[in-house]
Amino acid sequence: MLQASDWQAISVTLQLAGVTTLVLLLLATPIAWWLAFSHSRWRPVVQALVAMPLVLPPTVLGFYLLLLLSQSFAFTFTGIVIGSVVYSLPFAVQPLSESFRAMGPRPLAIAASLGAGRWDQFKTVVFPLCRGGFVVAATLVFAHTLGEFGVILMIGGSIPGETQVLSVLIYDHTEALNYEAAHTLSLGMIFVALLVLSVVYGRWSRSPLQFGGRS
Repeated sequence: MLQASDWQAISVTLQLAGVTTLVLLLLATPIAWWLAFSHSRWRPVVQALVAMPLVLPPTVLGFYLLLLLSQSFAFTFTGIVIGSVVYSLPFAVQPLSESFRAMGPRPLAIAASLGAGRWDQFKTVVFPLCRGGFVVAATLVFAHTLGEFGVILMIGGSIPGETQVLSVLIYDHTEALNYEAAHTLSLGMIFVALLVLSVVYGRWSRSPLQFGGRS
């Protein structure tokens, strides 16, 4: 049986995942676009910076973010949002970049020749053709945020109703030898992870053009 503190952590986790997903879709789209079409010599450096959260230990990333945020947003919900955005950045940028590359520049050139402005091109060409990439990016970011632990613990600690997310609460339950509660919450997260990965691999099993949205 879930307790009030468990539901509180679930609420904080869902809020964090939702906000992080929305912020990253806005932030990652121009970065992914630039990476997909740029020929700059700085492109590999930017790619490496974007991908760093995939290889850095979460405690290292969390430590430096804690130093950066210590005077303002450390141990606050805003602070863990910032940490989640940084930590989940590659999970948004990479699917979007692949989707944009699959689309290629030709559809935009045709739209521009017909007089479509940049915003119209995005609404009527990019988003419809690359909707699969947006779906995968949003799904991956949301799911990855649900399971974040190290970065969140370093930046936010475990403040009920503020920064205590599900992964941290499971750790707290385990430390308190409350294995039943930890088991219940862990099973729920396993089910969500399986569901999310099924959606992602269902998209990725299609051809690159379909992944980009040309279905």
